[in-house]
Amino acid sequence: MSAVDPKASETGVPVVAAAPAAEPPPAVMADPVTEAGEEPAPPAAAPSEETKEEPKVEQPTKQELKEDKPAPPLDPIAQLWDASKASSHPEIWGVTLADPETHVPTRIVLQKYLNANDGDVAKAKDQLVKTLEWRAKMKPLDLLKKAYNKAKFGSLGYVTTYTAAGADASTDPESKEIITWNIYGAVKSIDETFGNLEQFIEWRVAIMELALQELSLSTATVPITAAHDPYKIIQVHDYKSISFLRQSPHVKAASTETIKVFAQNYPELLKEKFFVNVPAVMGFVYAFMKLFVAAKTIKKFHPMSNGANLAREFAGSKVKDLGDRLPAEYGGKGADLKTQGKETLLEE
Repeated sequence: MSAVDPKASETGVPVVAAAPAAEPPPAVMADPVTEAGEEPAPPAAAPSEETKEEPKVEQPTKQELKEDKPAPPLDPIAQLWDASKASSHPEIWGVTLADPETHVPTRIVLQKYLNANDGDVAKAKDQLVKTLEWRAKMKPLDLLKKAYNKAKFGSLGYVTTYTAAGADASTDPESKEIITWNIYGAVKSIDETFGNLEQFIEWRVAIMELALQELSLSTATVPITAAHDPYKIIQVHDYKSISFLRQSPHVKAASTETIKVFAQNYPELLKEKFFVNVPAVMGFVYAFMKLFVAAKTIKKFHPMSNGANLAREFAGSKVKDLGDRLPAEYGGKGADLKTQGKETLLEE
């Protein structure tokens, strides 16, 4: 709207003043000029979040990145060691378990459980924990101090140890051979020997623990690997003159339970197992073993109809004269088992 010239009152004719020329718009929008009585316009809105300058983020240092990096998983032996520490029982096979990083006997024990399960840590851990639970309940070391009935178990089990001349088995474990002998042909009464399953298993475990004492894992200084393990025991089962040629329920139960107990609680301790003087009708023993024993263990089993041929089986042993040192009835030139072998404690 045009403004009225104040000089119009002097002439009587209103004079319309020309409208001022429009100014070019400012480069930046400014607050509008207010008329009298108007409130000033509010300030312009702050820039939106999208237009704000992002704050500068400091990059982590190499040291910080190293510290934040998750720790690598524990190696299998360390995982088994952690599992064993959770148990209230600290011992296996005469070895009081300790840090395997510095304690070779413990490392040997744990590696055996790993080997028995083909490197499967979860399975090895499960078997290890079950063994610790079983040993806590069974107390095998105490069974060594127990005397067993001579009429039931006398002359049925022996342990013999053979060391190469001049060798130090603590640094060269292959220079020592331990053999357990189960002379089932000497059983006088099936019912007496096998009738009480608990007593039979205790005696059988005591024989194994006696052999483990001879193996001396608690003083071992040479670690084992998945491919090489010299800390093992030879077993010989002699069925000569056996009187129970049929599947006695007591014998069947004792055989089944022994196989289960040993497979679970004494893994990777068997070097070779010889069944000597075996009658053909004893085939049922193998049927039971195949149910509970790993296939790679079954391969270590050697049935022999003539026990006198046993000595020649050890021609490759590092104990050079091992065959000759066996008792004569097994093809050697040594004294009989009663003379050179060790038995569990016996009482009348």
